[in-house]
This record gives sequence, C-alpha cells and structure tokens, in this order.
Amino acid sequence: MLAEVLIPLVIAIATLVPVSVAVFVGRERLARTRAEWRSRLRTTAPVIAVLIVVLLINRVARQMAPEISREIGYHLTAMFYNIEGEFILIFQSIATAELTAYFSTIYVYGYTFLLIFPVVAYFTLSDTRMFRRLLTAYALNYMIGLILYILVIAYGPRNIMPAELAPTMLYDTHPQYQYLTSEVNTNTNVFPSLHTSMSATVAAFAAMTRSSFPKWFPVAVVLAASVATSTMYLGIHWGIDVTAGLLLAAFCVTASDRLVGRWSISERFGDQLSQLWDRKLE
Repeated sequence: MLAEVLIPLVIAIATLVPVSVAVFVGRERLARTRAEWRSRLRTTAPVIAVLIVVLLINRVARQMAPEISREIGYHLTAMFYNIEGEFILIFQSIATAELTAYFSTIYVYGYTFLLIFPVVAYFTLSDTRMFRRLLTAYALNYMIGLILYILVIAYGPRNIMPAELAPTMLYDTHPQYQYLTSEVNTNTNVFPSLHTSMSATVAAFAAMTRSSFPKWFPVAVVLAASVATSTMYLGIHWGIDVTAGLLLAAFCVTASDRLVGRWSISERFGDQLSQLWDRKLE
C-alpha cells in the first residue's frame, strides 16, 4: 500500500520541480549553475552532510522515540484541550468536499513540493550562503522537533474529539495516506507541528530571496499558509501545535543566520574538502 502512495507522489514532485525551475529560476541562472556546480557543491558539502546525518538520526530515533517518551515524556493532551477547547471546530464548520480535497492534497503533495523545490532553487544562486542557511534551518527544525516529540506526549484533535465533531477527513477520503504518515510519524507527535514549522521556514526564506525569485515568493506564502491551515482543518494538529511550529520556524531561521554567518564548517575545512572533491571528480 505504501507504494501506491509513494509512486504518485514521486511522479508529481518529479513533474512539478522541473516545471517550477523553468518558471521561477530561469535559463541564465541554470546556465551559471552548470558551470559552477562543482565549486558550489564543495562549499556546501559539509552542510549537506549535516542535514543527511540529522535525517538519518531522525529516521532511527523515531523508531525508539515512543518508548523513550513513555519513560521521560510529559502527557500534555489534556492541558492542550483545556487551553484550546474546540477551536479547530471552526475549520470543520466550513468543511466541504472541495476544501477537503484541496487541504488533503496540500498536506501531502503541497508540503513535499514546498520542502524540495527551494533546495533546488537556492542551489542555483552563485552565493551559496542562502542555500547553506536553508539546509541549516531544516536540520534545526528536525533536531528540535525530535527532542520535543520525545519530551511531549500529546494526541491530536482527531484522536480526542468525537468523530462527528472532528472527523479524520484525511484518512476518510484518502485511507492510503495512513501508510505514508505512519512511516514518518506517530499519533502522539503533534507538538510542535513540523508541517507548520518547515513550511513557515520556507516562506521566510522566500521573503528573504524575493528579489532573486520574485514569482516564487507569493506561491510559497500561499502554500505555507495552506499547509498550516490543513493541519487544523484535517484535525491533525491543535492550534497550539501550529503556534509552536511558527515559533520554531522563527527560531530556526534566525539561528541559521548566526550559525552560517559566524561559524562555518565550509570555511574551516574548505581547503581539505576541496582537495577531496577534486580527487573524486578527476
């Protein structure tokens, strides 16, 4: 069943990314990238490596996280519900078949595209600093998110509220998506909303690079806002989770500027890495 979800997703992203590169990046920047990709890769290799390591740690740790959470985690579902009440029912009150189809598609396809395209687009910039900052922000989101998922045990609205009030619309309309989401998450991993934090991070970078990619900026903002809304509309996250995701994004974007600007692995070990890459590429 997982393949039935992954194959259409891969096909969609493999179609959307090249089309978006043509629309938002342009031929001139692509031509420069073809000429400079080796030097850019040498400069950014350490940050790419860090992100890959973080993703691998997340992949392994999330298998053990539920057990660790049971030992040291804090159960906060009741507190979230007492604070927020039935806030997300605002979204259920406007639910239609069309909106459900839109937000379900955005939650899976839109979110995946939103994360992947900026990585491709920013690599085409001659100055690699924004690319390195983006990857650093991604890594921070995942690292901090993993720690909070271990420390905070909380179920989403769809697991707490009666089905007639907060239906599991994503899985009711697309039951096959359960096989995809279960690969990357558990139903107690809701605080913060990483869908929100990662999307807001992309939107923030789109705002900072709007002079380079003016057409991408409004698209990124709309997609990011839609992703955050979809998490509540579909009953997956509390408003508290989304708020925490926005704060996490703000922290990661700010921290990426300090980390890449003041302490750069590339600058410290750039010569050694350049020599290694040159040998491999010869």
